[in-house]
Amino acid sequence: MAHTLPTPLPVRATRRGALPPIERLEGTHHRMMLTLQDLETLVRRLETEGVDETAQTLAGGIHRFFEEVGRTHHDEEERHIFPVLLASGDALLAEQVAQLRQDHGWIEQNWRELSPLLDALSQGHTWVDVDLLRAMIEVFTQLHHEHIALEESMVYPEARRREAEARTQTAQRRAHWAQEAA
Repeated sequence: MAHTLPTPLPVRATRRGALPPIERLEGTHHRMMLTLQDLETLVRRLETEGVDETAQTLAGGIHRFFEEVGRTHHDEEERHIFPVLLASGDALLAEQVAQLRQDHGWIEQNWRELSPLLDALSQGHTWVDVDLLRAMIEVFTQLHHEHIALEESMVYPEARRREAEARTQTAQRRAHWAQEAA
């Protein structure tokens, strides 16, 4: 079956020009990794206990996290981090940002397929095929692992560097203006 690129994520309104703190974005990555582990725990639980109250609660928490925090996280990167990096004119950065944007699309597409299953489990429905769920979770997890590795090894450090550089330039301009005003 041929795959087409998914549509981009919807953009939520945020304060224009403000970079979200990289530490917060990295903290979200840490929470994502833990929630991806919860997905694996959910599958094991379903295999041993079926759709019990614990599985329902776990599925609901996972669903809420990726529906809200995961999507917001990607929106912030798309609106604030990626444009700064693209403005640099650096070809390698542009290539990495293009890869990350494509990842966001694939993650979103996978989420749109996985989300209804988790929602159904959270409501106690027992019709979810555990083998299918496991396969979907493997793809979803792998996409996240590769995506986060690229962001944290290359893109976030560069965004940090550029943000520090911009702060230094701003401080220098303010000092210059203060000297001229005196």
